[in-house]
Amino acid sequence: MAYAVTVQTAAPRILAAVHRQVTVGEVAKAFAPALDQVWAFLRGHPGLRSDGHNVFLYHHATGQPAAGLEVDFGVEVTRHFQAQGPIACVETPAGRAAVVVHRGAYSGIGAAHAALHRWCSDHGELIGRCSWEIYGDHHDDQSKLETTIFYLLA
Repeated sequence: MAYAVTVQTAAPRILAAVHRQVTVGEVAKAFAPALDQVWAFLRGHPGLRSDGHNVFLYHHATGQPAAGLEVDFGVEVTRHFQAQGPIACVETPAGRAAVVVHRGAYSGIGAAHAALHRWCSDHGELIGRCSWEIYGDHHDDQSKLETTIFYLLA
């Protein structure tokens, strides 16, 4: 699949999220229990969520082990709120970002990330402190799944 990378000015998105430190291979196992906690919180707070999507916010800390990731597994919400237990209010960063849309099964998202890394290298762009994935509406037909990936540029 060919990916078209664009550069956009990303606006912050407010999330209700659970923070986890995971390895790259653990993301697929870690997101469901984390999002279950977020969704349980949102069910108890009517009006906090409208039509927002699941968002995974990855923090690219310097000095971090190569296999480790700091991730906020979250859901877009309508406003800021006070943290409660493991649920925190976090924002995706604002700024210039390289963006690509992946269409298809989630198992293929790695190719979209590779395309973004290649594009940044080819265009002399440095990846900044965060990246995030916004998951579109769920479909039983995996070919209709859509995930938008943002890489904040340094």
